[in-house]
Amino acid sequence: MASTNSWTLEIESPVAASRLFRAGVMDWHNLAPKVAPHIVASAHPVEGAGGIGVGSVRQFNFTSAMPFSVMKEKLEFLDVEKCECKSTLIEGGGIGTAIETATSHIKVEPTANGGCVVKVESTYKLLPGVEAKDETTKAKDSITNIFKGAEAYLIANPDAYN
Repeated sequence: MASTNSWTLEIESPVAASRLFRAGVMDWHNLAPKVAPHIVASAHPVEGAGGIGVGSVRQFNFTSAMPFSVMKEKLEFLDVEKCECKSTLIEGGGIGTAIETATSHIKVEPTANGGCVVKVESTYKLLPGVEAKDETTKAKDSITNIFKGAEAYLIANPDAYN
């Protein structure tokens, strides 16, 4: 029988919530190949409003640094003002080989010091007989690297995503 699992993650950043959300979520398909070319070979919208509207699908193509070569995600919910979104993995990234379904809920909340906290909740259903060994740790590391890469870019480019 397939099991449903979830994990949560919080990442603190000195960058303002709206900037980090725009760079690390809304425009990540454009920014990722620039700030993480060793991981993301290319990325592009597949369908929908430039990859950033509800119902949009984005495809990320990875280098050999990742255990899979492609991942497609569909944006299910978006509230830009609250810096919040929910997406579903629809292809690649283990779908059909280890994972039956996977969703991620991301909310970037401002902090009193002008920075923010990225809160991620991921829920996934493994295929029958599959065990998640190091996958949770790898997924958390990957998400952390995404936001830390966006953060480094934003700190180095203070006029970007304002």
